Amino acid sequence: MDKPFWQEKTLSEMTREEWESLCDGCGRCCLNKLEEEETGRFIYTRAACKLLDVKSCRCTDYPNRATKVPDCVTLTPKMVADLGWLPESCAYRKLDEGRGLSWWHPLVSGTQQTVRDAGISVEGEAYSEVGISVDELINHMWKLPKAKRKVKP
Repeated sequence: MDKPFWQEKTLSEMTREEWESLCDGCGRCCLNKLEEEETGRFIYTRAACKLLDVKSCRCTDYPNRATKVPDCVTLTPKMVADLGWLPESCAYRKLDEGRGLSWWHPLVSGTQQTVRDAGISVEGEAYSEVGISVDELINHMWKLPKAKRKVKP
């Protein structure tokens, strides 16, 4: 039996379609983050990029995001290891670190709903950054919840 592509290929060996399918649509990477100067630790906020649809947790203008949001990072296989702000739950990070995909990932579960069921999605937690200044982000800090355990049927 053939293994799924993410178990057979490195991130740099994946096709564009395979690479894009790794995104679970949680929206966590689109949250504004603050970096602690002393520790280098990243603190997430509930304030999301103005292009994130906080209900679907998808970018409203994905093809043009880097033009509309100049600090938006276009993720590549080479940069994954250097981005300390990628959430622990991120498929790109997990695979780069030699960990497998979680039970709730749509490529494993077959449905986007499991991202919400596991509590990984920012749906219902995040809101637009519009109207929030950089100095005010400290008032919007959020500790990302860990995934819930898979409920056995």
